Amino acid sequence: MGLFRRKSEKEKLQAKYSKLVDEAYKLSHTDRRASDLKTAEADEVLKQIEALD
Repeated sequence: MGLFRRKSEKEKLQAKYSKLVDEAYKLSHTDRRASDLKTAEADEVLKQIEALD
């Protein structure tokens, strides 16, 4: 059962990526510059995820 299973490094990075993309989307409605920074940060996390594969 996966009830007490620890998250792998890839799963942690995927959750972080998803959170950053969501924040970037929300910021895109009010602050374009902050949205671009979040998107760039999400891209860096995506590169880390791809490096694990």
